[in-house]
Amino acid sequence: MIDDTFVFDGVAHPFNFESKNAFGKPGEMFANHLYAFHATLTPDGEEHLSADQFLKNWTIDDIRQMVYEESDTDMLVAMPLPLTDMFADGLSPWEECAELAQRDPDRTILWGSVNPLEGRKALDLMERQVGEFGAKAFKFYNVRYDYGRPFPWRMDDPQIAFPIFEKAQELGVNLIGVHKGVPLGPQPIEHTQTWDMDGAAANFPDINFVIYHVGLPFLDETCWQLIRYPNLYASLAATINFLVRAPRMFAEILGKLLFWCGEDKIVYGSEAPIFHPQWALRAFMDFQIPQDLCDGYGYPQLTDTAKRKILGENLLRLHGMDVETARTKLGRRK
Repeated sequence: MIDDTFVFDGVAHPFNFESKNAFGKPGEMFANHLYAFHATLTPDGEEHLSADQFLKNWTIDDIRQMVYEESDTDMLVAMPLPLTDMFADGLSPWEECAELAQRDPDRTILWGSVNPLEGRKALDLMERQVGEFGAKAFKFYNVRYDYGRPFPWRMDDPQIAFPIFEKAQELGVNLIGVHKGVPLGPQPIEHTQTWDMDGAAANFPDINFVIYHVGLPFLDETCWQLIRYPNLYASLAATINFLVRAPRMFAEILGKLLFWCGEDKIVYGSEAPIFHPQWALRAFMDFQIPQDLCDGYGYPQLTDTAKRKILGENLLRLHGMDVETARTKLGRRK
């Protein structure tokens, strides 16, 4: 906890950036763009890793040390990447994430991930990830690659997406995240737009969908969707890290979210190991939206109550938990 605030980190990846893991230039571009995020947004005074230090095989122990030993994080989502058309093991292998979750079963929750374009194979893997490894949610990526060409799919596609959502419900899972915005590597930016979230949310009202990275650079569109669908949420993963290097930019992002959808629909994610969690957590606890933005745009101020919801309470609720239950499970008291 940080200042008595329960912290539930919505995403960390045990990346395998070894050069032999990447399939050619698309994989190399993807990895280098993630390093660019680290190098650009890590603030002065914090550890800046060289490319050689960053582009390595991050072990389970590395992630546990960074998140649990070196930050005030209480719980974590171990998040795989299914990018098996750019990396031999998908970049963040689901098996590694399952082991990460098994190391600390009271603290770490596995989200599954599959490639919906693989049809029955994807459905079978969903069954395995839930049945054998206890996955509580799924995360999807809308742009695939084959021989360097993008193959996009949409979250509102009745033939590709809907069978995946139906399988999730059959397995008792009602929480799904999707990478939106933040195009990486050779991803065409149009395939990262949020337009398809309307159809997903409307056709599956019993599933809660989390739009990762708040859809940047499509923030305004994301806000209009968040306010219209009660089952849409936004993750600050790879967005909260603007708050030290570009605090006014972050204030405008967060201010818009608070204005449109309120403090109950925003969740935190560190994106470790791209960023060390602790500096962003401390900066967020100290952060206030500049008063001129509140006066000029009507943004609500970021209250202590809102900080507690964003850093942990909202994501706990989406997993069917509350703070007191989680504290008790971890043997902690206020």
